[in-house]
Amino acid sequence: MCKAEKCLYHRKLLEMKVKFLGETKIDKFKNSLVSRSRMMSLWMIRVMTILLIWSCFVHLVALGGMWGPRLLKGWPCWLSRHEFPMAAQEMASLPMKIALPPKRIYHNNGYLMVSCNGGLNQMRAAICDMVTIARYMNVTLIVPELDKASFWNDPSEFKDIFDVDHFITSLRDEVRILKEVPPRLRRRVELGVYHTMPPVSWSNMSYYQDQILPLVKKHKVLQLNKTDTRLANNELPVEVQKLRCRVNFNALRFTPKIEELGRRVVKILREKGPFLVLHLRYEMDMLAFSGCSHGCNRYEEEELTRMRYAYPWWKEKIINSELKRKEGLCPLTPEETALTLSALGIDRNVQIYIAAGEIYGGKRRLKALTDVFPNVVRKETLLDSSDLSFCKNRSSQMAALDYLISLESDIFVPTYYGNMAKVVEGHRRFLGFKKTIELKRKFLVDLIDEYYEGLLSWEVFSTRVKASHGTRMGGPKKRLVIPSKPKEEDYFYANPYECLQLLRESSGNSPEETM
Repeated sequence: MCKAEKCLYHRKLLEMKVKFLGETKIDKFKNSLVSRSRMMSLWMIRVMTILLIWSCFVHLVALGGMWGPRLLKGWPCWLSRHEFPMAAQEMASLPMKIALPPKRIYHNNGYLMVSCNGGLNQMRAAICDMVTIARYMNVTLIVPELDKASFWNDPSEFKDIFDVDHFITSLRDEVRILKEVPPRLRRRVELGVYHTMPPVSWSNMSYYQDQILPLVKKHKVLQLNKTDTRLANNELPVEVQKLRCRVNFNALRFTPKIEELGRRVVKILREKGPFLVLHLRYEMDMLAFSGCSHGCNRYEEEELTRMRYAYPWWKEKIINSELKRKEGLCPLTPEETALTLSALGIDRNVQIYIAAGEIYGGKRRLKALTDVFPNVVRKETLLDSSDLSFCKNRSSQMAALDYLISLESDIFVPTYYGNMAKVVEGHRRFLGFKKTIELKRKFLVDLIDEYYEGLLSWEVFSTRVKASHGTRMGGPKKRLVIPSKPKEEDYFYANPYECLQLLRESSGNSPEETM
């Protein structure tokens, strides 16, 4: 009996140990699950935090690319370099690594080739238009071909002036861009088996959707052989206008070699203080084309006339120079320019960088300007000839260098309202409404003639010049819209109003009405 009780006791004791051990393992297992659950939660929180930060960064990059490319893309910077000289130099030496935007996926309707015409800035605006047109037709754009047959006879390719890889990758979320047509179509292009045509000037997007897109679909490859002013200034969707700005202010970056040279020139100028860029459009080709010969001697007038007749695509041959000048259609002469700058109160000791080609008449005609403003410089006087050797006889590359320096100047003054004047003015507006003096040439030549004739004192002359330009300093204003006369209305690229909203809000400025 005692033995049976003893066995029973041992059995119960064994069962209690097993039960205890089992419960311990279960508890440990439960605790393990709780611990793992907590670790998973922490891991998920970390992953979500990283994804959130990355998403914010990508959105900031996208916004930076649209509204403040200079904050992210390196020089020329959004703020003037002289405000933070050391930081600017350090940043310039660091390579900027920007996350690429995701590719836009769309059904490709065909391939668009474009042949630009005109000088650098005329082609620049055209490239912006062609990218935008390609995007909204859902076609693939081939890197634009630059004009090599114009007066300047510049053999430069797109890649010689612009950073082609940046151009392609920075726009990949909008449109597919290729350096050349795909191999399967290359033979057709080489044989000229594709459709080519000039689009209608000042067209809206419906023209390209209804008339050009069907041709792309039919022929697979379409070439537009004229590209200047082929898209309207106004009455376009805001997203179209903003894409034009994005291409102009972000995607069209000059080559590293040109940008580096531009930085060097700006640094040289900044070391001596503020500087004014004068776009003195008094070159031989400009005078011959326009028929403006005021201040030229008889031999020069004959030389300009011969040049005008030598180029058949310059359609206007018989021109009354004085009448055209009175209408304000001629560039100001060096003499008129010196008088105007003095009347505006420009400091005679300021550095004046001339952004132009060779001035017609050379030092003889420039003397009127240098006598009043002795610190007149050019890229050729600031740099060694070896520094400019890569762009010798490459007018577009020279113009690109002038463009960069014009953006960075304290004041920009064009003496003729041509393509460079307009595009630089618009770009300077985008950089924070930097001072650009748009001269009223028709008003000025009348006033200058009265002053030379002794009808006005210097005080009256200067007062009137200042008063007439008080609201022509590159500030916020609306574009003048003339639907029936697009050539006479304000040019989109001179005042890309739709892209400046954030700037106006941050500065608190209200737009001025167009005069």
